[in-house]
Amino acid sequence: MKVLFVCTGNICRSPLAEGILRDKLSKRGTDIQVDSCGFESFHKGDPPDQRALSIARKRGIDISGHASRLFTIRDFDAFDRIYVMDASHYGKLMRLARNETDRRKVDYILNILHPGKNIPVPDPWYEDLAAFEKVYNILEPACEKIALELDKNFSGHDR
Repeated sequence: MKVLFVCTGNICRSPLAEGILRDKLSKRGTDIQVDSCGFESFHKGDPPDQRALSIARKRGIDISGHASRLFTIRDFDAFDRIYVMDASHYGKLMRLARNETDRRKVDYILNILHPGKNIPVPDPWYEDLAAFEKVYNILEPACEKIALELDKNFSGHDR
C-alpha cells in the first residue's frame, strides 16, 4: 500500500499530512510508503514552509528532509490512494486521470472523516502561524483515521 498527499506547492499542507501519517504509522510499526507532491513548479525542490516545519516540530514530527516535487502521471501507477486538499487539486487529478482506475484512487483527505462532503483543507500560505496550527489540527484526525484503517487492513501483510 502506498499513499500520496497532493496540494498546490507541496510545501504546506501535503508535507504536513505526509509527516503526520508517517509518524502515526511508524509508531504502530506499520510499514506503508507515504509521499506528497504538488502542482506548482515554482516551489519544486524547496523544503517545507518554515511555519509548517515549526508546527510539525512542535508535535515531535520532523519534515525537514522533505523536498517539494511535482505530481506526474506515473504517480497514478505508483500509489494506491491519493488524497487531495481541495477542489482545485481534485479537478486537476480528474483531468489528468487516464481511466477509471486512476480516478478511483483520488479523494479529498477530509472525506475519510466526512464521507462525500468534499470539505477542503484551507491553504495557510498567506496566513500566519495560527493558520498552520489550524491546518495541522484539521489534518491530524484525518491522518489518524487513515492510519487506523491502513493498520487494520495491512497489519502483518506484505506491503
